[in-house]
Amino acid sequence: MKKVFSNIWTKRLIALIGALYAVGVCRLCYFSIFYDMHIESRTTALLSASFISLIALLLMLYSRKQIVTRIASFLILPAMLPVILLYFGEWEIIIPIVITGVVILLLSGAGEGVKTAMGTIILLLYIFGALGYFLFTSFFVSSAKETVVDSGVSLSEKYRYRIVNTEDTSNGSTAVYVEPNDADVRYSNVTFTLKNMERVVYLERPITEDIEVEWKTETRDEITKALDGISHTISVTLSTEKLKEFGESLDSRLELDDLSIDERFMLGQTAHDVDPVRLDKLNDEQLDYFNLAKDADGRYSVKTPSSELLEYLEKGADDTIYITDLDSKALNILNQSYQYAELSLNNKMLLKDLDDTRLEALGVSEEGDVMIFNGKVCFRYYVAELDNYYDTETRKLSLDLLG
Repeated sequence: MKKVFSNIWTKRLIALIGALYAVGVCRLCYFSIFYDMHIESRTTALLSASFISLIALLLMLYSRKQIVTRIASFLILPAMLPVILLYFGEWEIIIPIVITGVVILLLSGAGEGVKTAMGTIILLLYIFGALGYFLFTSFFVSSAKETVVDSGVSLSEKYRYRIVNTEDTSNGSTAVYVEPNDADVRYSNVTFTLKNMERVVYLERPITEDIEVEWKTETRDEITKALDGISHTISVTLSTEKLKEFGESLDSRLELDDLSIDERFMLGQTAHDVDPVRLDKLNDEQLDYFNLAKDADGRYSVKTPSSELLEYLEKGADDTIYITDLDSKALNILNQSYQYAELSLNNKMLLKDLDDTRLEALGVSEEGDVMIFNGKVCFRYYVAELDNYYDTETRKLSLDLLG
């Protein structure tokens, strides 16, 4: 047995196993940034974290001279900084991991000079990181008192809600928050919920004492008719790819906005006209005024591109530059040549022009949850899916995550 444990390959294998602990700590760091943590039993959490940390510490001490273990020993404490700041107070999880990180850093097989340097860097990270975090959060502490008066889930259990009464200097308010209920990461004793997924779907001042919540299921067609009954001008913003998929001509959607009064007069409009002007409503002379041209296929191009635009597109002066081929930066460069006007692509479609097939292609389910608060519809799954309220796959760093 002694021969087995003294074998270099055994130590390397144990080092890899021990490194999984550092990977787990890094994953916890990731969760601390994008998720809130909810512990069901603190005693169980303390025992589990202590047991796993003890086993990992023994494995890393055994393989402390392996390069993998040395790297792992340098990762644990820096990775725990966001965890300590954002999960402050969850000591049952934090303390065992921090103790493990400190011990393996001090006893790892790295040279004393390296350990001293890394220890100094990590200490400075903690000092300045904690100082910056607490200074930042102190500026955004709200004096308002919030009380959750009701909470629950929708009929399909896809969404959950909470109703919050806020007491402030303006007689308070009642707000209804809705967030996805199917984006949580669940373990046996811990649940992680995505941050910043809550959306205010109803807000009323002052505080509402009587609260009545009702959920019902409605079909896609029923909601379309209801929304169209409210207004015929409801529009949906689509991506360029979706417009092409729906067979829409991008060139017919190009328009000029923010025109000056003189330019509107030149186009035969009055000073009271404020709507954008579509390019397909302009004649050749008017297009020429805006340095644009139209070919036989109905495509619009830049008549005389600027040197900045040619340089950005890596094109020559003889190349044809079509408007619909420009990305946002190239279009911005083109618009800089106008004194007042701004050329853009109208990527909105009226809801009444989206049939059932198109709505399905946009990700709107055939039926779903509708929430009614005190007799008023405040949330429709249809709108949430159409406007992509809850993009649970995208992770974006923002200051809101520090709250």
